[in-house]
Amino acid sequence: MRLRHKPWAREEMDKYPSIVIQNPHENKNKWHEWFGNDKPLYVEVGTGKGQFLTGMGELHPNVNFIGVEKYDSVLISAMEKVRDTEQENVVFLNEDVENLLDFFGEGEIDRLFINFTDPWPKNKHAKRRLTHGNFLTLYKKVLKEDGEIHFKTDNQGLFEYSLHSMSTFGMAFNQVSLDLHKSSMEGNVMTEYEEKFSQKGMRIYRLEAHFNNK
Repeated sequence: MRLRHKPWAREEMDKYPSIVIQNPHENKNKWHEWFGNDKPLYVEVGTGKGQFLTGMGELHPNVNFIGVEKYDSVLISAMEKVRDTEQENVVFLNEDVENLLDFFGEGEIDRLFINFTDPWPKNKHAKRRLTHGNFLTLYKKVLKEDGEIHFKTDNQGLFEYSLHSMSTFGMAFNQVSLDLHKSSMEGNVMTEYEEKFSQKGMRIYRLEAHFNNK
């Protein structure tokens, strides 16, 4: 993904600390306290421009959502969506998913979303894929025992890799769809990429999985 640099993005996001959380490490193990309720906590890694998370926030008002996105030039669009809709159950961290344990305690997250992440197709870059075993290790620590990972992609190679990576890691699959938009699933919220790819007739792959013997 080629990013358009927006040098003003960081300064603009700093004006809305209730949407883009500053010093998020201070809220580790205290996110329910920060939101002021005991609603489930769902996190999306690589949240992009925020269409999925803001859509989920509207559809599920009884859930707290946090989007993690390291590129401020992208996250600014997500921040503006929440600002304009005045959603109170959606916030963001301008951080790298590699540092997830700095911001969330063990077993603090109920569900984790990975949507249309960079496939990193070359084998030498496999460790950068967000479904690589190194990342799964992080997710296992921050997810509750019955927590789930929901994953969507248009890339068949990445999907096949993710199925293998997760199964090798000892995960079990709740649902697997090889053509999401022709399935019977209800309540699907599309990302920007999902809309773009599906309009071109491209197949969308999706799975739900959980860890065993946590």
